[in-house]
Order: sequence, then structure tokens, then C-alpha cells
Amino acid sequence: MEIEPTVFIVDDDPAARQSVSALTESMGLLAETFASAETFLETYNPDRPGCLVTDYRMVGMSGLELQEALVCNKITLPVIVITAYADVPLAVDAMKRGAITLLEKPCHENELVSNIRRAVEMDVCNRQEHAHVQQIQERLATLSNGELVVTKLLLAGKMNKNIARELDLGLRTVELRRHQIMKKMEVDSVAQLVKALLAVGDIDWTGDKTD
Repeated sequence: MEIEPTVFIVDDDPAARQSVSALTESMGLLAETFASAETFLETYNPDRPGCLVTDYRMVGMSGLELQEALVCNKITLPVIVITAYADVPLAVDAMKRGAITLLEKPCHENELVSNIRRAVEMDVCNRQEHAHVQQIQERLATLSNGELVVTKLLLAGKMNKNIARELDLGLRTVELRRHQIMKKMEVDSVAQLVKALLAVGDIDWTGDKTD
């Protein structure tokens, strides 16, 4: 079942929490409020989509420290930072930590609405991309050592006959491995294979599987 996106609101000011929560719900989105960054971190499940709206200055952990904690915990939830003390260095600091924007309190409703929508859409795209990469990694894990070697050489642009010569294999063996690679990776061409593996990034070409 697909989980509905939630706007997670972290602010030690009850009135500010209520205001952003009401605005979020008027957009047809779910809202959850937290009086501190610590409480949010203790309860948040990374599988839950949406975005985070956090104040900069709070009792305890600040909004920027919360951003750092998200990075350390590999949580990619898009972050909107709001503050009554906005300046250029603070904005730069927030952006460096991954915030999509920094808004000055009191926020204009239209500005906050548009940024919340953008953040939620960004999270959807990020999660789809992550799922796609994970799917490719799972397919890659099904390749034997011999198929991995051939895959690496295919990515280097080498033809079947050159691969056969380099690996001291029969051409038919290379062709069979190539066929299995395409089947397991669910692609129809080397171009599609290259595109899929570029999305993964660094690949471990070693392993202890049998051919």
C-alpha cells in the first residue's frame, strides 16, 4: 500500500506549529508536529515520505543541527528551514546542509505552500530514483563472476570477439554470457545496460560466486 506523504513540522513555538499544520492540511496533505528536533528524530521512520519544515532557532537541537543529523542517518527527506533571523550566511549554511530553501518568519502563505509542494514532489522523485537504483543493484547481484567480467568489458565498449580474445574464451561462451547478462539485467541492448549501470554509480566487480 502506498504511504501518503506527510509534512513533518518541527518548531518549539506552539503557535507556529499550529499555523503551518493548518496550512498544510488546507492543501490536502497530512501534517505531524513536533516540539523539538530530538523528538522528531526519535520517532521518524525513513520509509515515510513527505518533507520537513523546521525552525532554525529552537530549544535544544537547532534546525541546522537537525539537518546534520538527517545527513548522518542517511535520511533524504527534503527540508524547508524557517527563521525569524534570516541572513545570507545562514541561508548559505542551510543550503549547504541540503535545505531546499530558507524562508523568513512570518512566512507568506503562498511561498510556503509552493515550497511544500515542491519538497513533496522532490521526495517522490528521490524515492522513485532510489527504488530504481536498488532494483538495478538487485539484478546486478544475480550475475555470476564470469558474467560480471564480461559486463565490465561491454561497458568499456569492447566487442564480443575482443572480449573472447582478452579472456581466452570461445566466442560462443562470450555470446552466451552476454545473453544471460541482458536477460538478468532486463535490458535489450548494451546502450540500455550502460544507462542502467551509470545510475548505480560505483560497482563492485569482484565476488565469490561461481560462473
